[in-house]
Amino acid sequence: MLDWALLLCIVILAVLIWPGSKYFGTESPPGALFQRQTLSQQATENKPGKRVSDRHEKAAAVSLVCKPSALANYLLKHCRTFRNYSPFVGWTWRASALLQSVYEACWPCDSPVQFVRDNLQLSDDGLVALDWAVPSSQKRRRTSSHSTSPVLLIIPNSFGKITRTVLKLCETALFHGYLPVVFNRRSHNSSPLTTVKLQQFGDPADLREAVRYIRYQQPSGRLYAVSESTGSGLLLSYLGECGSSSYMTAAVCLSPVFRCQSWFEKGLCWPLQWALVVYQKICLSRYKTVLAETLQTDTLFSSSSLCGLEESLFCLRSSAPAAFAEPGSGWDAYWEHNEPLRDVDEVAIPVLSICACDDPVRGDTQSTIPLELFETNPHFFLLLTARGGHCGFSTQYEGSVVRAFGAASSGAPPNTGVGNHGTNWSHKALLEFFRAATDFFAAEDRAKQLSVRRRGLGGSISGKMFRHRSVSSCKRVPTCSHNIHAIYNWQRSYTR
Repeated sequence: MLDWALLLCIVILAVLIWPGSKYFGTESPPGALFQRQTLSQQATENKPGKRVSDRHEKAAAVSLVCKPSALANYLLKHCRTFRNYSPFVGWTWRASALLQSVYEACWPCDSPVQFVRDNLQLSDDGLVALDWAVPSSQKRRRTSSHSTSPVLLIIPNSFGKITRTVLKLCETALFHGYLPVVFNRRSHNSSPLTTVKLQQFGDPADLREAVRYIRYQQPSGRLYAVSESTGSGLLLSYLGECGSSSYMTAAVCLSPVFRCQSWFEKGLCWPLQWALVVYQKICLSRYKTVLAETLQTDTLFSSSSLCGLEESLFCLRSSAPAAFAEPGSGWDAYWEHNEPLRDVDEVAIPVLSICACDDPVRGDTQSTIPLELFETNPHFFLLLTARGGHCGFSTQYEGSVVRAFGAASSGAPPNTGVGNHGTNWSHKALLEFFRAATDFFAAEDRAKQLSVRRRGLGGSISGKMFRHRSVSSCKRVPTCSHNIHAIYNWQRSYTR
């Protein structure tokens, strides 16, 4: 009996120690697989994203992968947070990619932020919910529409779970003068389901109407967007379909999943997939009776994978007329209309993706991140860390008081009623990216105006020609009704 107990202990230790070399920092950092320069080297040589043969990168190394451009050089020079990443290493749970990912997704957050909800009725009588974050010390009402504070649109994961990451981002954004608003899809986060229709993975129709409503409510503030995890598929789809009519100044994707069809088909490790499948079934069980009119609910609730759930929701039809799938549609046809990168060439604003090489949800870095996209498209930037997990990015200084760039991020004093607090590194990085991109556009606009004054009438004519060329409408929808020239008045010289 003692021999069996000893053998069991050896097996348990082997199971714990082997993954430990991967998750607790005892093996070579995964970032070395790409043999890329650290940001300090890139800033010195002024060549973002260049491949090198140095295999001795530190575990804390961060690489900015992008096509060389004026904006890329500006980001390297002015975004100090990009270079100041000090993740946990050694035998601590915060160094584990899996544990810090679970912590950010599931652990409760005692946040001094409350939400004021707007239920937005869509053109087909469906409802989506917009939750405006306000400090707990403030009465439960939104900021006046006359406010010039920038608006931060936050798109959670596609499963509707409001995570610790989203709550802390709202808190950080409020502290830096933004107006955070969380977009909830149909039936997500207690928003009512008023039509027998759910939002497909990458269908931006509902988000498009929500953005127009936000612009109507806050016409004077710039609009930025942040997506979390699988929610990035919706944001990338929206930016691709709307192009320069997206009304957004810049966007950030936190731990995005790029190749979503293969991600669903490959599946996650068993515990993560089981947890997500159970969570989705619990959320959908509220509407089981009404869903039975259009769906094969037996197949839906007996599915054991995310791929099976997605296919049952949007590709399989019951005998009744289907409201979820178009006639003749199937799994491959579904992803032809929902793959996030299908219209990526139409994206017209700078988009930063923050990813970690050890992300346990996205999967292997080389096969899941389209590096060629970032190296050839001047609108896309990849901030790639060796460690950080999925939406984790825990640092050794996260618990300290952060006063680094308060009002500079947004142009407004941080008088929001939200106290000073430690800030997640990825949240600081995205806010600094927004500030740097906005400052760059402002400098470009000033240079353009100065050039117009110098050229006189000839410059005015060329300015009119530029404005005429910059107008484009969303695909398959009428041109947006707002004045797009008032939002996109900067010259896109950052693509040179």
